[in-house]
Amino acid sequence: MKEINIAIDGPASSGKSTVAKILAKNYGYIYTDTGAMYRGVTYLAIKHHVPFSDEEKLVELLDRYPITFEQTSDGQKVYANGEEITEAIRQNDVTNGVSEVSAWSKVREKLVEVQKAIAKNGGVVMDGRDIGTAVLPTAEVKIFLVASVLERAERRFKENQAKGIMTDFDTLKQEIEQRDYLDSTREVSPLRQAEDAVKVDTTGLSISEVVSVIEQIVETQKNNQNR
Repeated sequence: MKEINIAIDGPASSGKSTVAKILAKNYGYIYTDTGAMYRGVTYLAIKHHVPFSDEEKLVELLDRYPITFEQTSDGQKVYANGEEITEAIRQNDVTNGVSEVSAWSKVREKLVEVQKAIAKNGGVVMDGRDIGTAVLPTAEVKIFLVASVLERAERRFKENQAKGIMTDFDTLKQEIEQRDYLDSTREVSPLRQAEDAVKVDTTGLSISEVVSVIEQIVETQKNNQNR
């Protein structure tokens, strides 16, 4: 029997990637971090001095430097044409530019093709902004994660501190609010909850609690399919 696909959407720092990685490991599924793909394009644009406003050249970068993933004992590594960029794509300049880059329709079309191909045989956990609405509209389980801006800013602040990335908390909070606005108001595949997605508010919940909530949803769906 074909394994199901799990689509997880939500705003910045709502816990999507962390939760998706754990779910993929628990179910033996493939984890696909679509945000890392858009961050990869943004990183390449900065490195090769391509303006975020130049849609055609951004797509050319993807053709010249394809984004790939590798699962290792240390977690998932991200590459651009063989160059590891796992940490580079998490720097502030990339974070602050990714919403503008990911708003371009041709960039999204290019990466959505890759994302759909990864998930065509099922058994995938994919997280992003438009997975349930545009990339995997037929996913058997769709989750929309949310959390307060304050909590999301605190999470990102702690993550950055752990990685040695210096960030002012108030600036970080404003940047998250701005990303929310850009992601939810862009013309192409804006951030929104799919009609058949289950909203999970992660405010005040631990990662294990969030995972447990989603696993209950997954198990219910699997049981319904087996009837």
